[in-house]
Amino acid sequence: MARSNGGFWRDFRDFINRGNVIDLAVAVVVGGAFGNVVDKVVSLITTALLNPTMQALGIDRLADWPAGEVLVAIINFLVIAFIVFLIIRALEKFKRRQAVEGEAPDPVLTQQRLADSVDRLSAALESRRL
Repeated sequence: MARSNGGFWRDFRDFINRGNVIDLAVAVVVGGAFGNVVDKVVSLITTALLNPTMQALGIDRLADWPAGEVLVAIINFLVIAFIVFLIIRALEKFKRRQAVEGEAPDPVLTQQRLADSVDRLSAALESRRL
């Protein structure tokens, strides 16, 4: 009986230690935090841009229109999609910059520098008669 429990707990431990489970847990936590950030930015944009426009048009609440709920959902979707697009675009730009900074040196230039170093070393050894 103890042996089957050990097998069960070992299997469970192995399951938890798999990279996919841990990666998924991290993704859920980070996704939740990211969702809060996106919600706040959407609220800020909606409040700053949409409310003055609605007040100028004499509309108290967009949701009070017959298709207002759908319109609100579409506007929220577009704002969220735009914000996610901006964030992803910034991350991709950052990654490209990192890739350019971390590029491998030109192999021809590296080989020329190595050859020059060997020539200098050879000249130094000859001058010392080693």
